[in-house]
Amino acid sequence: MTTATAAGGRYPAEPVLVEHRGPVAVVTLNRPDRLNAFSRDQAPPLLQALSELRECDSCRVVVLTGAGRAFCSGMDLVAGLDVPGCGRVQGRYLALARAAEVFLALRELPQPVIAAVHGHAVGAGLALAAMADIRVADATARFGPVFTRRGFSGGDLGASWWLPRLIGFANAAEMLYTAEPFDAHRAHEIGFVTHLGAKGTHIDTAVGIGEKIAVNSPFGVSQTKNLLNTALGIGELRQHMTTEIRTQVLCSLTDDVGEGISAALERRAPSFGNR
Repeated sequence: MTTATAAGGRYPAEPVLVEHRGPVAVVTLNRPDRLNAFSRDQAPPLLQALSELRECDSCRVVVLTGAGRAFCSGMDLVAGLDVPGCGRVQGRYLALARAAEVFLALRELPQPVIAAVHGHAVGAGLALAAMADIRVADATARFGPVFTRRGFSGGDLGASWWLPRLIGFANAAEMLYTAEPFDAHRAHEIGFVTHLGAKGTHIDTAVGIGEKIAVNSPFGVSQTKNLLNTALGIGELRQHMTTEIRTQVLCSLTDDVGEGISAALERRAPSFGNR
């Protein structure tokens, strides 16, 4: 039976929803009015949902998706990175560190995680999809490695760690240096997504893969995930993300980041002065 609950309650306005489809839990980012832009207020409920699923014996696979027209449009530029009551450096470091903990919690789940992508997966949204074990997309998916176009580095929430491992160094370098968006077909061509379907099929495709996983030994699957993580050198990921955070804090204090964010909000090309 399918049940829909919000992390912490049964309210459609909750920023994170959890729906159980048999052995597969569908976790939905639920800020469709902001194209599921990730904000610091979303971190605690998402961490809570992941913690509950970690301890849920009936949950064998987690599918991550977004409500409305997008998977995740990145960090919420309107909300910003500053934390009330903190200095600029301290607040921005804290905001990014909290986001990193959410991403790491997703990666460290014992259950396999499948990202079901539709619409925009931009910036932190691209990094969020990369954190999953498997990625599927529908034809509307559009990926945006926008970091350098906003004045930041391409090292954001694990992106610079995952992308070379997932799609090869040259593809990752071109993606992060040019900051050019790419569509679902290109994502499938370079192996970033493994399944590409028609519009609206992303969740059913992901759940179908999850059901195939769920018939296997739970302990065997979780131990296989551990082995794959070890093969990737996953122990280095947390250290790498700490370095990414420091880099992003430095970039965030430049004039170019202010210009990049203003240009994004005003829907125009940025004019960087390297200041």
